[in-house]
Amino acid sequence: MKDSIDFEAPIREILREIEEHTSFSGRDNSRDLDRLQQKLRKTREEVYGRLSRWQKALVARHPLRPNTLEYVDMIFEDFVEVHGDRRFADDPAIIGGFARFNGRPVAVVGHQKGRSTKENIRRNFGMACPEGYRKALRIMRMAEKFGRPIFTFIDTPGAYPGIGAEERGQAEAIAFNLREMAELTVPIIVTVTGEGGSGGALGLGVGDVVNILEFAIYSVISPEGCAAILWADQTRTQEAAEALRFTSPDLKRLGLVDTVIPEPPGAAHADPSLMGATLRHQLGEDLLSLDGLPADDLVKRRYDKFRRMGAFLDVN
Repeated sequence: MKDSIDFEAPIREILREIEEHTSFSGRDNSRDLDRLQQKLRKTREEVYGRLSRWQKALVARHPLRPNTLEYVDMIFEDFVEVHGDRRFADDPAIIGGFARFNGRPVAVVGHQKGRSTKENIRRNFGMACPEGYRKALRIMRMAEKFGRPIFTFIDTPGAYPGIGAEERGQAEAIAFNLREMAELTVPIIVTVTGEGGSGGALGLGVGDVVNILEFAIYSVISPEGCAAILWADQTRTQEAAEALRFTSPDLKRLGLVDTVIPEPPGAAHADPSLMGATLRHQLGEDLLSLDGLPADDLVKRRYDKFRRMGAFLDVN
């Protein structure tokens, strides 16, 4: 299936016109540029206002979409990265460390994809191995020890399914994180910024507040994987995307996320600075809502929150 984001073609055409007008010299193009900027904004709103679920998955995977380190740079100050799980190795697919948020010491952990092919290979396309999840938990336990709130950022196709990862206990590492995160006595604020794929996402996904960006996705499996398993037919990927109900409005309606954070016209990659400012404001509101809660109440609320997920009535 063709993965190029064809629906962005009208947007790219307007951007090309803006670039041509900007390069002209010797005459005033301000009126034409204003007209084109207005046309660009309107076109972005129209195009992104009618996307299918599969198209939203493509946006979540957009190669220019801001990654975790870029959000860290926009939102936090004095970030110091921590490396290694003290057992096997350092996993570049997960970054984490300590920083300041509005002057307050905090911990930050997130999946990290690369921007170039070379970096993506080094980061394993954001697919973490067991040592990545163990590094993340090491940082979170340090944060608990010193009473620092934790911010996690999810952006991964899933945990790495390679033989080495399985030999080192991939499933156990993720399951252990789920249990330990549920019991941490400091606030945990989770944000799905791009792809939220399967257990690889859940390994950083247990929190008091779970946010999702407007065009991010959060799912038990990718549309491609779903189509392959259910129908053994890759041509049914779009059908699988519709069935999975993994977009932000779906997840909000199902009670799986707390807040859908709006993205700029044209999505986060169109205006990363605005996206960073919007996310920073939301994280500040979330942290304020959790401040002052006793540790026992925090843990109980978190437990109850996740126990409510998936509840249903059996009506005969």
